[in-house]
Amino acid sequence: MKRRDFIQKTAASSALLGLTNVSLSSFTSVETRKITILHTNDVHSHIDPFPADHPRNANMGGASRRAALIDSIRKEETNVLLLDAGDIFQGTPYFNYYGGELEFKLMSMMQYDLATMGNHDFDNGIDGFYAQLPHAKFDFVSANYDFKNTILHDIVKPYKIFKKGGLKIGVFGLGIELEGLVDKKMYKETVYIDPVEVAQDMARILKEEKKCDLVICLSHIGFNYKNDPNRVSDLSLAKKTKNIDLIIGGHTHTFLDKPVIEKNIEGKEVLINQVGCYGINLGRIDFYFSKDEELKNKGKNIIV
Repeated sequence: MKRRDFIQKTAASSALLGLTNVSLSSFTSVETRKITILHTNDVHSHIDPFPADHPRNANMGGASRRAALIDSIRKEETNVLLLDAGDIFQGTPYFNYYGGELEFKLMSMMQYDLATMGNHDFDNGIDGFYAQLPHAKFDFVSANYDFKNTILHDIVKPYKIFKKGGLKIGVFGLGIELEGLVDKKMYKETVYIDPVEVAQDMARILKEEKKCDLVICLSHIGFNYKNDPNRVSDLSLAKKTKNIDLIIGGHTHTFLDKPVIEKNIEGKEVLINQVGCYGINLGRIDFYFSKDEELKNKGKNIIV
């Protein structure tokens, strides 16, 4: 071997040995990582698909079909989160008879990762909800319901952080004001806190303190209230806060064809999505993270 070749090869070998603790991705100019968010809201105990003669939703929905769709997406994608924005309970005889047991068992079989609470999830009282929690192999989050003096204290947390594909995803929950909507004896000493104030605090903690790459709000406060513009909604929440990347909504049974984009208090984009009700649709939003570009996304709502 010529002396010059030997020196060059030795130098190259030494450089590689010196970088043994650096991953191969460090040599890639643009590394893109993908997170797939699947979500439902206001399923209201609809276990079976609508009958073929239904005037509006013929042959739509059904837990088994949703499970098959979710399973097919999980086979295609590596990093998937499955979330629900509340009102799991009430709407069919299944709830009247089983009290929520069937809903939680089916969601557990579908491997839901997290849910928030809607007003109808109190329909058997806070004690009835608590009694069904052993059937739920997923957690609940709610940041603006203070459960300190109730049976749900330390069980329903304000937020949860997931780690997927080397990324941190922070998810917090918000609920609708229960007074005037739910009988006081059903929610007992649960205290409602202003959702805008709470959302701002949660988003700051998750983005700035916990260093989450993606911050999601699981909301059951409603998409929009045209006849009551002063009422807090997902649209107004996005405008009045910062650090939230995605709001997954519920309560108003709003059927969106695709996510809506709103500007936050800093002029940055916030995605807002809701998939109607009764398990007719499954929401899907793909987020793409790369070192050299801003966060990108692609969303659609899939008919079940």
